[in-house]
Amino acid sequence: MFQSPDVATRAFESLLAFWVDSGVDTLYADQASDRTASAPTPAARLQSAAVRPPSPPSEKLVVEDIAATPGLDHDVIADARGVAASAPDLAALEAAITAFDGCPLKTAGARRAVFSRGAPDAPVMIVGEAPGGDEDAQGAPFVGRAGQLLDRMLAAAGLEGRVFITNTVFWRPPGNRTPTLDEQAACAPFLDRAIALVRPKFLLLVGGAAAKAMLKTNDGILSLHGRWFEWRSADGSLEIPALPTLHPAFLLRQPAAKKKSWGDLMTLKERVDRAERPT
Repeated sequence: MFQSPDVATRAFESLLAFWVDSGVDTLYADQASDRTASAPTPAARLQSAAVRPPSPPSEKLVVEDIAATPGLDHDVIADARGVAASAPDLAALEAAITAFDGCPLKTAGARRAVFSRGAPDAPVMIVGEAPGGDEDAQGAPFVGRAGQLLDRMLAAAGLEGRVFITNTVFWRPPGNRTPTLDEQAACAPFLDRAIALVRPKFLLLVGGAAAKAMLKTNDGILSLHGRWFEWRSADGSLEIPALPTLHPAFLLRQPAAKKKSWGDLMTLKERVDRAERPT
């Protein structure tokens, strides 16, 4: 059946977004190729295998600390740690983030720094990926369509007013792209300090980019969601249970996945209620 270019484009973008959120970030080849048309004959495959040198032993995947990213300016990280550590409260931390020039996103077209919203003594801290266009315009995280969906889900789950919301980076990436590891690393000391000041009992990591950065893993969000992990601060002084879940922007593109996120929120709600129940 014929589809208009707009419909086909939206379907293609939705499919790409699904693979990105699932953790697929590598192309097999730069261009498409009909491998069935040019498949070698069995005799050719045998001949090729006979002359092919033995393959080297496979290497185990090593997930490195985000601060060890190649090309990262470690002076930037040291400066960020010093500035963040000196902030006595959330207002001072927001001012320090606004004045900080070490994250390249600040000069890549963002209008302003976007830090947080929510209860400063919340039992749950929600960590998303990055501000988008609405967030950049309004100066608060999760205020666009995805944020409105998140708010409705939190209210339905009985978590309204019990969350503090922020992101792994505080400036909008150009074109709403995923922030790089370097950009997340430059902002990580401020995020660590925010967690130390709020002292949440639980972290809700929203989306693959946030979960990967916070848990230092390459696993996709579809395999991480709904499972409890322990987040540890850079200095080792804090350890907090962390639950990854799907990003509400992904749920807007794939409504059938809302069931997964709802299950995650119910798991979180049960833990929050148990922690706050009088003993």
